[in-house]
Amino acid sequence: MAEFVGAIDQGTTSTRFMVFDHDGKEVAKHQLEHEQILPQAGWVEHNPTEIWERTSAVIQSALRKANLESSDLAAVGVTNQRETTVIWDKRNGRPYYNAIVWQDTRTDRIASALDKDGRGDVIRAKAGLPPATYFSGGKIKWILDNVDGVRKAAEEGNAIFGNTDSWLLWWLTGGYRGGRHITDVTNAGRTMLMNLETLDWDDELLGFFDIPRQMLPTIKSSSEVYGHTLADGPFAGEVPLSGDLGDQHAALVGQVCFSPGEAKNTYGTGNFLLLNTGTEIVKSTSGLLTTVGYKFGDEPVVYALEGSIAVTGSAIQWLRDQLGIISGAAQSESLARQVEDNGGVYFVPAFSGLFAPYWRSDARGAIVGLSRYNTNAHIARATLEAICYQSKDVVDAMAKDSGVALQTLKVDGGVTANELCMQIQADILGVPVSRPEVPETTALGAAYAAGLAVGYWSGTDELRANWNESKRWTPTWNDEQRATGYAQWQKAVERTLDWVVVD
Repeated sequence: MAEFVGAIDQGTTSTRFMVFDHDGKEVAKHQLEHEQILPQAGWVEHNPTEIWERTSAVIQSALRKANLESSDLAAVGVTNQRETTVIWDKRNGRPYYNAIVWQDTRTDRIASALDKDGRGDVIRAKAGLPPATYFSGGKIKWILDNVDGVRKAAEEGNAIFGNTDSWLLWWLTGGYRGGRHITDVTNAGRTMLMNLETLDWDDELLGFFDIPRQMLPTIKSSSEVYGHTLADGPFAGEVPLSGDLGDQHAALVGQVCFSPGEAKNTYGTGNFLLLNTGTEIVKSTSGLLTTVGYKFGDEPVVYALEGSIAVTGSAIQWLRDQLGIISGAAQSESLARQVEDNGGVYFVPAFSGLFAPYWRSDARGAIVGLSRYNTNAHIARATLEAICYQSKDVVDAMAKDSGVALQTLKVDGGVTANELCMQIQADILGVPVSRPEVPETTALGAAYAAGLAVGYWSGTDELRANWNESKRWTPTWNDEQRATGYAQWQKAVERTLDWVVVD
């Protein structure tokens, strides 16, 4: 009997393959970064072919390092950067254009036009999302309208769309030799094209974007057998592909937030706070998104409220790659520890506008409060604080919408390795912050969904028993420090608004 479950975690900056045992413990992992293509201000792209090649490489490397074969895997799940849009030719697998990444803002005029004539209210009501550059629908329209031949190919049924989950699942199940063109409800729900109630593509919403229905993948649940890997693919054997979740939904599952009122915050390229709201759709009045949490097979769909923050971990990457004041992510902590506080400096990394709860595509990044006294250590500290203040914005909005005050924040993702950042988070929120033993819960959630579908795990109670805390941070700031710091943060946010003119 197969002893393990695998998970492909296709993220914004890298792709990893992880293998877990029945206790949810990591058995093997390999990870590779891919290129961030920045053709002009506000544009962010990836090469889909490079992503597929890196995915194949990390699968093979992880299995080889752990001396595992495909027969050792009971199932494989996929989790992915959401909203990132790929359109390719189903006859040969060639992308018509680079993947347009979720951070990309080139569709700001499309989003603005939708909001001006009332269509935005229909999108909010049906899809649970505001018209924004963030989501896939506008990116699909942009490619159809701006890349020669794609609209004609889509109308003829040859150009097909998917987020990166669909792209990988298509290749893993055969590609142009009969690969499955599918997605799950969590990814479909991030397009502005899926109706939250019917869990199907909505013809009225498709009409708003002039998108041919035939180019869209079939929507499945997050946990069922979609197909099998191929003997001549990266697994070198047949393994059930049986889990598919957008990355933040996978982390919700990995953090075992299976009851209404349970929430998690993932610290990755961006930050994403999700609150399980059960089987009822809860509309936000505070700038949050209403989204699908997950759907396991034939069980009822579970919904969530989400606060999405565009730039958190990628702000640390910016310190490294664009400013050159750190050589690696770990150095952001040691540099920031050289100072006691931010020295009056606040950094609002609105590189792609501001997401929840503001939804302002006209905002741009700003560092404010600088004086001759300040050093690169203050900027590093302000960067960590920016991650935490943006999370507080979302936590406060979530409390307003749900009526439930946060007691403890469950955290996961790469940035949680920065212990100073997690202490700052506890100080700013005024509640404990709890990190699990397996911080990469995104991959774990995809593994859980895949394992549930094939009976490797019997149910969610068994998954809950796997969760264990590795570290907890408790607040050290007093109420005055917390209030003063947040007031200054809000002043800094105001300085970023109305910077770009959006038609």
